[in-house]
Amino acid sequence: ADTFLSLQQRGAHNIDLVTPTQYAAQLTQAIPLARRRGLTIPIVYNCGGYERVETLRELEGLVDIYLPDMKYSDPKLAGILSAAPDYVEIAKAAIAEMYRQVGSAVIEDEIMQLGMIVRHLMLPGELDNTLGVLDWFSEAFPKGDVLFSLMSQYVPMGKAKTMPPYDRRITEDEYDAALSYLELLGIENGFTQDFSAATEEYIPDFSFEGL
Repeated sequence: ADTFLSLQQRGAHNIDLVTPTQYAAQLTQAIPLARRRGLTIPIVYNCGGYERVETLRELEGLVDIYLPDMKYSDPKLAGILSAAPDYVEIAKAAIAEMYRQVGSAVIEDEIMQLGMIVRHLMLPGELDNTLGVLDWFSEAFPKGDVLFSLMSQYVPMGKAKTMPPYDRRITEDEYDAALSYLELLGIENGFTQDFSAATEEYIPDFSFEGL
C-alpha cells in the first residue's frame, strides 16, 4: 500500500501489477488499504491470461483495468510451447470473467481508467493461431467494448533459437495478413505495432545487477 501511494505521489498514471497472481491474497488487502489512504489512480492487472476464475473473483471491485494476453487459439500449440494444452479454455474463461468485472473501456484525456486490453503476440509460422485468436475476440465481445493489441515484437530467445520456425522473427507478410484480417473483422479499437518493433529493446535486462 505504501508503494502504491508513493507511485501516485510521483505522478504515475496507474499501478501496473505485472504477473501478480502469486500475490493475489496480499493484493486483496493492500489495494483497499491504499484506497482508504487516498489512492485514486487505476489498478492494472497485467497477466498472461492463464488465470483461475476463482482467483479473479477474489479481486472483483479491486482491479480497474485488466491487461491479459491471449497467446493461443490452438491447444496443441499451447501444449508444445507452454506445456499448457488447456491454455485456450482456461484463458477464455478467465478473460470472460475479467470483462464481466470491468465492462466497457473508459478513456479520459487519452488515459484508460476502466476496462480491458487483450494482447496477442504473433509467432513466426503460426498465422493460423493468430487468426483464430482474432476470430475468438471478434465473437466474444461487443465491438468497441474491449481494446485489442496485436504485437509484432517476437524475438527468438533461449531454446527458440534452435526450434524452427521459432528461430526467426515474423515476416512482414505474416504481419500484414494479420492486420488485414483484423480490419476485415472490424476490430477497430486498440493498438498495432510498427513491423520494426521486433527488436531486443523490449526484452528486460535479467543480469540482476543492482538488486
